[in-house]
Amino acid sequence: MCAGADGCVAQVQAPGQAQEGGWVSYREAYRAMVTFAKYGKAKNFLQNHYQVAPKEPGQSLDGLRLTLSGRTTQLNLPLDPTGRTTFPLLKAAYDENAMLVLNRKISQFTFQPRLSIIPRVDGVYESADLRAACDQALQYLRYTDAAYNGRFCAGVRFAFMPKSDAAVRIREPLREVTLPATEGAAFDGDANTGFRIMVYRFAEWPERVQVISQNAPVAIAPVIE
Repeated sequence: MCAGADGCVAQVQAPGQAQEGGWVSYREAYRAMVTFAKYGKAKNFLQNHYQVAPKEPGQSLDGLRLTLSGRTTQLNLPLDPTGRTTFPLLKAAYDENAMLVLNRKISQFTFQPRLSIIPRVDGVYESADLRAACDQALQYLRYTDAAYNGRFCAGVRFAFMPKSDAAVRIREPLREVTLPATEGAAFDGDANTGFRIMVYRFAEWPERVQVISQNAPVAIAPVIE
C-alpha cells in the first residue's frame, strides 16, 4: 500500500485508465510519472511528459484541454502539438486523488508517460550524444518493461509540424546531406501521423558526424527496434 505521494513508485509505465465518470485518476498517473523522477541511472539527455493521444487517426488535438481538478487544486495543463504536457507532481492532488479531465469524450483518447530526447536550442547535435540519448532511453524502458530487453537503438526521429519546411542535415568532414522527409507519427504507436518526420539512423552514417536541425522540432524520439 502507498502511504503517500513520496512512497509510490510504479515499476511499469502504465497508461491511465478512464473512469466511468469521464476522468483519469491523478494518483494513477502520478505513480507512472514518478518512476522517471526517481530513476537513478543516467537520464541527462531525456525528458518525460504526460501524453494525451487520440485512439483513432484523424482526430484533431486543436482546442483539446486537459485540466487537473480536485478539492484544493485547479490547474490547466497545456498540451503541445503531440498531446504532451509537463506533469506536476503535487502531494495535495495525490492525497485527494484529483481528477484529470478533458473537454472532450475521454474514451476517445489514451493517457500515458512519453519519453523523448531534450532538444538543443542551437539545433546542433553531436552523433555521440544522440547515440547516448537513445541508449539512456532504452535502458530506462528496459527498467520499466522487460519486453525491451531484446531490442536495440536504431536511431532518432525528428518530428516537425505538418507542412513545415524544416530540414535535418548530416554534416560530415567533406559534405552535408539533408535527410529525406516523410509524413508520420512523432512517436511509435501514435495515431496522429501527420507530422513531418526525418529519421537519423545510426547504421547509415559514420560514428562521428553532426546532426543539424534548422528548425525546432516538436519532438525528438528514440528509434528502438
